[in-house]
Parts: sequence; structure tokens; C-alpha cells
Amino acid sequence: MSSVARSPAELRSMFGANLRHLSKQYPSISELSRQLGINRTQFNRYLSGESFPRPDVLDRICSFFKVDARILLEPVENLETKGQILNGKILNDFLGQGVSSLSEQSFPSGVYRFSRRSFLKDNQYLIGLAYVFRSEGVTYVKGFEPKAAMQHQGLPADPRTREFRGYATRQDDGVALIIARRGALTCSFNYLARVASLENNFWVGYVGRTVREVTSGIRATRMVYEHLGPQFSDILGAARGSGFVSEADLMPFHRRLLQVGDPFR
Repeated sequence: MSSVARSPAELRSMFGANLRHLSKQYPSISELSRQLGINRTQFNRYLSGESFPRPDVLDRICSFFKVDARILLEPVENLETKGQILNGKILNDFLGQGVSSLSEQSFPSGVYRFSRRSFLKDNQYLIGLAYVFRSEGVTYVKGFEPKAAMQHQGLPADPRTREFRGYATRQDDGVALIIARRGALTCSFNYLARVASLENNFWVGYVGRTVREVTSGIRATRMVYEHLGPQFSDILGAARGSGFVSEADLMPFHRRLLQVGDPFR
């Protein structure tokens, strides 16, 4: 909030400009004023900055447009992106477009089974589940690290500690995911591209960890995502099979896509 005192005329002018901006999405001012329960003539006075609404009418307008009283002090364009990063005014044209344009066809919502080589245990692979969903135009991913993976690192295996979340963004021929656990100072970067399969439900790519290089262990490896669809029995079976497995216990198509005999480049 600005600490600069505004004159009544300045407040009316800012409110009118913001109200005109918010009203652009409605084809008819008459219909908009009717929905707001405000006389059309009086509403035009608000739009022009000639008049200012009573507190109860201001509250009604703010509730209708889902804004707050800052529309008296700042341009609404700034308020709509304040606190946003990728979709804010600085990065929207560089990174935000990919976040807001990832379609259901490219990367459907739902439950996925993923598999990859373990970062921690030689000759072992990790199988887990992730849930992809959409909210207000953004694609998110969340899930829980397998208990065995947490225990191997000496970390608590309770659901709150195991939970991970992230967001997805469209790439030229695939999708990228940025994922982290709650309160973590590191994250993982995942890149996936769709591959031909019977049900067109597989993606393959790689995952990288944001950690320093070490002489033992790996920081990047291939990863497979398999969209499981709506069958609860398939999801339940995948949940039971999560954790560390050997190469022989990988599902055949996962093993093929992971190219277990070839080094990752």
C-alpha cells in the first residue's frame, strides 16, 4: 500500500481507471451494472471518475471483480500480477507463456507412474506416483516420495515430509517440471517428451538434481512417466509397487524406455 496521501479527486480518478479496465471483459455496461445492482447512470459516474461509491457499494464491486481496496491506489494491471513470478510482468513473455499454454492433450491431468534409476542405490530403480492437475490455468504436479527412498536418506517417512509439489511448463516438443519437497532448498528438473505407445500414454526424458557434483552417485538420469488413466485398480496396484526395485522387476516398456544398458548423455 502506498504511504502517499491521495486527494479525493486522485482516488476517484484511479478508481475510475481501474473500473474501466475491469469492465472491458463485459460486452455490455448495462448488463454489468445490472449484475452489480447499480444504477447505470451512477455506474457511468464511477467509470468517469466523477463520483465515488459508498463503502457498501465499493465492497460489492470489489467482491464481484475479486479484487480488494487497493484499486483505489494502484493500477489494477499491477495488482493482477503482483506476487506472481513466471506470469508477472517481468517474465511473462519469457517463461510465463509455457506455464499458461500447456494443454490437456499435450500432458493430461491424472495419476502417473514414474520410474528412474536411483540416485542413491547402485543398480536399483525407483518407482513412484505423481498426480497432475490444473488450477486457474496452471498445471501442477504433486505426490509423495516412496517411504523406502526417504528412509535410505535417513529422513522422516511421514506424509508431510515425503510430499512433493511442482509446476509444469510447455516445451517445444514436450513438458518440463520443476519439483521440490516442502521447505527444501533443492529441487529437481524434469524434461519429458511423448513416445509412441499403444495407448499413447508414455513420456520419456530425464531428471536432474540441483546438487553439487560428487565422485560417487549421479545427478541426472532418464525418467519415464506413464499416465494410468481412470482405473482405480491400476492406480492402487502402482501404489503398492512403488519403492526401490531391481532392473528385472521393472515393467518391460519402462525398462526399454530407460535404456538400462546405455549410459545417459
